Parts: sequence; C-alpha cells; structure tokens
Amino acid sequence: MRRKAQPKPELIVPPEILEQAKRSLSADKLKKPEKCSVCGAETTPGAAEPLCWVCRRLKVSAWRDIEQQVPAQE
Repeated sequence: MRRKAQPKPELIVPPEILEQAKRSLSADKLKKPEKCSVCGAETTPGAAEPLCWVCRRLKVSAWRDIEQQVPAQE
C-alpha cells in the first residue's frame, strides 16, 4: 500500500525573506564573543566595558570599599 501524496504546503513568507533571515542568523552565530580584559572569560554581548560579570562585580565592590574608606581618612 502506498501513502497518499501530501500536498505541498502553501508558502506564507516569500523564499527571499526566509533566505535573508537565515543568513542574518548564521552571521550572529559566527561572531566570536568578546573576552574579559581581566580574566579572559566571555563578556555579556553589548556591554559598555569588556568585563565578565565576575570582574564587573569585583570592580563595583572595590568602588564601594574606596567610598567607605575616604571619609574615615579625612
């Protein structure tokens, strides 16, 4: 017994747009993630500074420590 031939699905999106979308996705995958300037780990995409989340946290906590020490010295 043979199966009935399935009718081809109706294309909703033109093939040109599909191909363009596939190319844009493949370009995103090819980009290498930036490396942290301190430890070399992957950084968050679009971050203002080239730091991983650990180094960014350490930097913020160091700023807080400095701000707390300045009034004690004056």
